[in-house]
Amino acid sequence: MITLMIFTLIAGGIFAWMLGDVHYQRARLVALLTVLLSCIEFLVFITITEFERHGLTLIQHRAWLPSLHIYFSLAVDLLSVILISLTMILALVCVLVSWREITEKPGFYYFNLLATIAGIIGVFTAIDMLLFFIFWEVMLLPMTAIIAIWGHENRRYAAIKFFIFTQVSSLLMLASIAFMAYSMSQEIGSLNFNYIEWLTADKQALSTFYIMLGFFVAFAVKLPSIPVHSWLPDAHTQAPTAGSVLLAGVLLKTGAYGLIRFVVQLFPSASEQFAFIGIVLGVISILYGAKLAFAQSDIKRLIAYSSISHMGFVMLALFSFQYIAYQGAIFTLIAHGLSSAALFTVAGMMYRRLHTRDISAFGGLFDSAPRLGGFMLAFCAAAFGLPGLANFIGEFMVLVGVFQITPIVSVIAALGMVGSAIYGMRLFQDSFQGQPSAVIADISARELSILSLLLLLLIFFGLFPQSLLQWFASDGKAIAHIFYAVEGIC
Repeated sequence: MITLMIFTLIAGGIFAWMLGDVHYQRARLVALLTVLLSCIEFLVFITITEFERHGLTLIQHRAWLPSLHIYFSLAVDLLSVILISLTMILALVCVLVSWREITEKPGFYYFNLLATIAGIIGVFTAIDMLLFFIFWEVMLLPMTAIIAIWGHENRRYAAIKFFIFTQVSSLLMLASIAFMAYSMSQEIGSLNFNYIEWLTADKQALSTFYIMLGFFVAFAVKLPSIPVHSWLPDAHTQAPTAGSVLLAGVLLKTGAYGLIRFVVQLFPSASEQFAFIGIVLGVISILYGAKLAFAQSDIKRLIAYSSISHMGFVMLALFSFQYIAYQGAIFTLIAHGLSSAALFTVAGMMYRRLHTRDISAFGGLFDSAPRLGGFMLAFCAAAFGLPGLANFIGEFMVLVGVFQITPIVSVIAALGMVGSAIYGMRLFQDSFQGQPSAVIADISARELSILSLLLLLLIFFGLFPQSLLQWFASDGKAIAHIFYAVEGIC
């Protein structure tokens, strides 16, 4: 069913592209129906699949290039299921926010959007490492086109910068894959790109620290982490609304997924040696992102820097090697995916009405658009960790976990939550409070449905976190099956 989902998205994208320039309305309808069909396929998959509680469930294994020992191999665990669920929710949001925004080459746009989503699903399921790399490229190249063609005034600069950062890091990851496969061939006598077999191999004899470092840099760029973050503000700012939603909501999560799957789990000993640097980078990202977010006058750039701050909590959690911090990291991935997507959606709605992203040009919009203002306030509250909303649960669990090993770092990192409250309230006050700067239309029924879905999910997971935590918990050993290779974390 996962393979069918991937090919459904690609086929639907090609069909939308064929209809695009001639039948604009049909192209967007095909994209919507394709995403809905993929959601149904995913629900069927969840229903009929019996998942392993302590490992990956193999769902596809076919020979592709058997002479090179390369296979079309897909596998999932509960982490994959959770992240694919987030992807499909935001895929639906992306199509709906593009409904009236995209008028230039709509068919080609929806092809690139659906191809990116297909690549993301492949990234979350591929266990043949060369197949994983191919899906990684399938995910990134269409996103580059989305920024370059349908972005804002400096879109080409942002797209080139995004392409250079992601492709250089991708080549570094490919070099690490090749070196690991070669090292394995010296040990077992043949090339091997299978992730599961890499997990069980004796890696003590390999130069694992440098291989791990290659993977780490590649995924840290995508997370992103200081100092390889500078592509993010430009890409977010110049991308169309759906591009920003997909970038912040899901593509950043592929970096975190890579750190979990291919750094911490695959190289536990090397990761422990690197833990101090990882923690320092996480703390710096938290504080730096919050500080820079407060200094921005562009609404999308402010939200972009806030993502760097929130993803710093994930980096901090992963290298703390604490059980509750890992839970918090995965919860933060979901919460930030929803809240950042919501903020970028609101920013896109405001840009469509005011034709500017400059916060100083806003003000007093609550008078004419109270429903939009109410949603903005709720999403800002989620971003700065208001109790009762999902972001608070994840970041609080991260801080509790880190506090067990280094209280000082936990206290310093908590300043990031204070900073997020400052820039969040500044964003809302400058936009919707004060003297009215313009009269704008309030949200439509379509926009209301998008924002209501995201807000309801944030409230639900904030009030009932166990509904999500139980997905990767078993007898109190949450996500232990993901990190079982790291000695002593549970």
